[in-house]
Amino acid sequence: MKIEEAIVYAMVRHNGGMTTDQIADCINRERLHLRKDGNPVTSSQVYAIICRHPDMFTKEAGRIMLMI
Repeated sequence: MKIEEAIVYAMVRHNGGMTTDQIADCINRERLHLRKDGNPVTSSQVYAIICRHPDMFTKEAGRIMLMI
């Protein structure tokens, strides 16, 4: 699945705001998204995706929240 989809899936399953570290850990633990180079998803990568999609995500008090 695409990383955007993996982020949404992780956030819906955990029902609430999460930090980028928590999102990355969940994606890697559940193997929701596999990078082409085989490395685990990083919190920086999650943050970059969230910044690219302000219509889907919002940042409040150090936590990422879904807007959809």
